[in-house]
Amino acid sequence: MNSAPRAGGAGESMVYVLDDDQSIRLSLSSLLRSVGLNVEVFESSEQFLAFPKREVPSCLILDVRLHGESGLTFQEELAKSGRRMPIVFITGHGDIAMTVKAMKAGALDFFAKPFRDQDILDAVTQALAHDAERLAAEHSTDELRTSYASLTPREQEVMAFVVAGLMNKQIASEMNLSEITVKIHRGQAMKKMAARSVADLVRKAEAIGVAPQHRKT
Repeated sequence: MNSAPRAGGAGESMVYVLDDDQSIRLSLSSLLRSVGLNVEVFESSEQFLAFPKREVPSCLILDVRLHGESGLTFQEELAKSGRRMPIVFITGHGDIAMTVKAMKAGALDFFAKPFRDQDILDAVTQALAHDAERLAAEHSTDELRTSYASLTPREQEVMAFVVAGLMNKQIASEMNLSEITVKIHRGQAMKKMAARSVADLVRKAEAIGVAPQHRKT
């Protein structure tokens, strides 16, 4: 078997199993725990939704057919609620149309029962790595928003002009300020945003949706 996925360390990741078949829940739990993963199993979507979840790399192994509900419908509900956890589908009744629908809706993989243990482990490894990347990106964006919020209104305005490609002289004219004052505001904005260059500042502005401010005149 593979060693445990290292998406920030196995102890810092979580695999959820949602299947109404107890034997499947037990076998998957045993398999995943055997490589050092943290696992929680659920019989119904209600149990899964009620369970408190930590902000760690995670994935959901989901049965297509649950008692009284569809795993595909539940996948859609999770997406609408903003939950972006990677999903690996398993089914005993799979067909091509079902697989296509699941994959189009964002599922990372789809396995028909009985499946190979190694295939599931490989899929979980990929899913946890994918979610670790998502969480890292979200954390980075949150830090950028915090940095941007620390800028004064003047610094934010200067930043918007800089992002639009204006030079200090042009910004000074637009804002009715001296070039020296603009240079100071620009320097503070670059420092607070930890931008190494104008190109870096532009990239960070795009990441948090800061619109460039073009010349009015």
